[in-house]
Amino acid sequence: MELICYLHPGWRPLIRPASARRGWMDDTPESFAYRCLPLSIANAHGWEVATPVAVEAWWDGGAGTDAVNIQVEGDADAVTAPASIFGQGVLSFHIAGLFRTPPGWNLWVGGPPNQPKDGIGALSGVIETDWSPFTFTMNWRFTRPHHRVRFEANEAIAFLFPVERAALESFQPRFAPLESEPDLQASFYDWSRSREAFHHEMARNPPQKPADKWQKHYYRGVDSAGRSYIDDHCTKLHTKSFTSYALGTSAGLPGMTGCPIAHIPASAEEPRPANLPALTGAGEIQTAVLEELRESLISAVAAIDALRTRPS
Repeated sequence: MELICYLHPGWRPLIRPASARRGWMDDTPESFAYRCLPLSIANAHGWEVATPVAVEAWWDGGAGTDAVNIQVEGDADAVTAPASIFGQGVLSFHIAGLFRTPPGWNLWVGGPPNQPKDGIGALSGVIETDWSPFTFTMNWRFTRPHHRVRFEANEAIAFLFPVERAALESFQPRFAPLESEPDLQASFYDWSRSREAFHHEMARNPPQKPADKWQKHYYRGVDSAGRSYIDDHCTKLHTKSFTSYALGTSAGLPGMTGCPIAHIPASAEEPRPANLPALTGAGEIQTAVLEELRESLISAVAAIDALRTRPS
């Protein structure tokens, strides 16, 4: 399947596979937050869109569009600069692309998971990108007035991933007594006893090695007895990068001036006849490579720790 981002001349969005890394997770003792596999998978569960320029903004508490004050550092045009479009303390970033998903697939768009920002919260939306000819904005709403919020250049301001439109409504949720599944009940009780015993042992004899400070059952994809139930347990996502293309000459796309969601102005700058990388500039590319290496090392260390305690 393909996820396509169509580009009007002058649109150069910074889109990359989302990073599993978070600064606050790095800062936890021994980076222990990365032992929570669901957290790391959620962090990397899609693609992130970055702002090419640094931005500071604050809200004076009013409802109008003039209540949000924006300062942009560096060169920015109508496409790359955020704006106050809707009022109500909302800061909007233009997403410079027309996305197209396969039939029956939507695009979930929101803020980077597990990356809270003081004074402002990301709003989320689900968009039918298998037919829509409209652009959209990524919106953040201030949570309190008179507080400056800063987005650094190359910081992720949006996060997106495809979701199958019919999947959610096809589920029939229900409650059931745990004893109706004896095997699941036994496995749960085994884990509960194992967990309690592990915590007692940790309190009596604190381990010296980081690998001995967690049980790793979920990380390894096994229950407390070491049994595996699925063949596709995932410890790291390998999301593909958007491939670039040679622009050459292009007739471009219609102006989309009547877009009911949010119109992205077409830049007057003529496109360069060159490939469009996901990140521009040698320094940014080097940073991306280093981050990928760091994530690989974190996953490798956790996997080695897990194998050390795998039952024979």
